[in-house]
Amino acid sequence: MTPQSTKILIIDDEAPIRDVLSASLKDEGYQVFLAHDGETGLKAIKDIQPDIVFQDIWMPGKYDGIEVLTMARKEFPHVEFVMISGHGTIETAVKATKLGAWDFIEKPLSMDKILIVISNILSYQQQKEEKALLLNKLRKSIALIGEAPALVATKQIIARVAPTNSWVLIQGEAGSGKKLVAENIHYMSTRASRPFVDINCAGVPEDLLASEIFGIEKGAMPGVERTKKGKLDLAAGGTLFIAEIAAMNKETQAKLMSYLDEKKYSRVGSSEAVENDVRVIAASSKDLDKEVKEGRFREDLYYRLNVIPFRVPSLKEHPEDIPVLTSYFADNVSREGGYAKKAFSEQAMNHMIAYGWPGNVRELKNFVERVYILTPGEFVDLHDVRFAGLVELSGEGGKTMDIQGLSTFREARAEFEKEYLLKKIAENGGNISRTAEVIGLERSYLHRKIKAYGIDTKDT
Repeated sequence: MTPQSTKILIIDDEAPIRDVLSASLKDEGYQVFLAHDGETGLKAIKDIQPDIVFQDIWMPGKYDGIEVLTMARKEFPHVEFVMISGHGTIETAVKATKLGAWDFIEKPLSMDKILIVISNILSYQQQKEEKALLLNKLRKSIALIGEAPALVATKQIIARVAPTNSWVLIQGEAGSGKKLVAENIHYMSTRASRPFVDINCAGVPEDLLASEIFGIEKGAMPGVERTKKGKLDLAAGGTLFIAEIAAMNKETQAKLMSYLDEKKYSRVGSSEAVENDVRVIAASSKDLDKEVKEGRFREDLYYRLNVIPFRVPSLKEHPEDIPVLTSYFADNVSREGGYAKKAFSEQAMNHMIAYGWPGNVRELKNFVERVYILTPGEFVDLHDVRFAGLVELSGEGGKTMDIQGLSTFREARAEFEKEYLLKKIAENGGNISRTAEVIGLERSYLHRKIKAYGIDTKDT
């Protein structure tokens, strides 16, 4: 906020103070408004909705400063109040602060102090606005895309679950969006301004999992030269999302159960209890009920986490959302990769809708990225989606090429070109000239590609 856009209201029954303070603030470029008592001040707050109010505590008339503060903060919580008084007490200052006043300044007023207070308020308000914008942007970025009944039901459960502090257990196939659901729960909750921290149990060595979640004390294990915070420490006041919890060993399950019971935990190698308020959301692509029955998962932990169970639908359960998901992912790839937006033909989209998507939404996202890399024009037809790896339909739902290990577009393009050339050379019986003609490349250029990718034409 700039001084020119900042509205300041001065409420004081002493005209000299109003005039001097008003003139000084106007010289600094602020918009200044005046009121001579509590009643006119309260009306001005409603009419003007200032950013900051400077007001005397002791004023004649219907309302004194404390009463104005009490009433105004209820209706206009975004307005910051600075109380001023010539004969204030510590008790009065404490009372005003408890009622929501930003600060308390004694008369005679120091202009330097007033300008510092204004600067601090504006800095705080700007940070608050930026945080709200960022949070709103984040909520939009993680929004669940689609309006199929199965997904609408999921959104409704999220809306009911988010405001609570209950543990949540999310089950669903790999790639179905369990982490996205957890993020939505967090950012729609009262914990939204606090950290969202995640850990995937399947991606951490079994003997290190407890230290990753709960932290570890210096010297607890060979090579540990300093105390290390765990995920629970990092998530203080927020949410810890534990993915693939079925992969958690029994020892760590016991420590987690203890934390859920007592809201306390100890770091590995320490007996000192750490208190921390963290909401735990767990997820699994395995059937935890089956894991419990077969003795691999603690029954008490399962029922403790399963306060609010819910299952994320697989993509094949809401295929009608594939067009809108494709458009969403295409927008992202176009924006981030600098590609022109591509249109999918009806045949191409029908093929995608009919495909089984065993990798769910994650597979669709990767596939759209691949289409953008491999399709040269701005129109994607059936041939392009097949070329990009969406094979003919089968009882198993088909399979697309895995690009998880490819870190850059250049690597991806090279890998797909190699696969494509291998396929086309094989289709043409190893005949390079015919292959070049079919795919529309100069024979010499194709030879360079074959050499660059180390393709053995005898094996195709």
